[in-house]
Amino acid sequence: MTSLTKRQREIFDFIRGESDAGRPVPTLREIARQFGFRAHRAAACHLAAIRQKGFIHWEQGKARSLKPVSPLNMLRSPVVNIPLFGSVPAGSAQDREQEAAGCVSVDVETIGFVPTRTTFALRVTGDSMIGRHILPGDIVILEHNAEPRDGQIVAALIDGQTTLKTFLRRNGKPFLRAENAKYADLIPAQELVIQGVFRALVRKASYA
Repeated sequence: MTSLTKRQREIFDFIRGESDAGRPVPTLREIARQFGFRAHRAAACHLAAIRQKGFIHWEQGKARSLKPVSPLNMLRSPVVNIPLFGSVPAGSAQDREQEAAGCVSVDVETIGFVPTRTTFALRVTGDSMIGRHILPGDIVILEHNAEPRDGQIVAALIDGQTTLKTFLRRNGKPFLRAENAKYADLIPAQELVIQGVFRALVRKASYA
């Protein structure tokens, strides 16, 4: 977040002081008078700059709706909702219908990328990906229509069954590898359709 100039900081402190004291938020006229501006436009320009930097907020066309933004809110990253389409087996491939099961809310900074309209999530069942630190109950965030590279984790439809595995090629032919020694490689007999490429992991904390 861009820092305020000296004058902008003074105006912001004045607004916050009035708010903290329980008094009505100052109007443009009151701000102009407080800081000796000859025109309301000067105060309006400062307020617009302060708002653009994220320190204040107001509702367009609503009188005295000017409010300082909480310092905690200024530190928060944007939160987005990603559609959760049921579960994906991380074990043996299974017949599985994808159906909407709500959304998962994620912090953009935490997952490290900005989701797109083709980003979706699946809940993991099974233990075939524990070698990549993906456990049963985890939620994987994937990107649809992305072209996988060797070594990337994918949700895939292999011969009509869905699974979560590592995508690889052998002699130019794609196959899926589990990250648990008790599971065999999956080699497509007819088709291998990549449904999504892994982008991030969400794990619900558990406490003993």
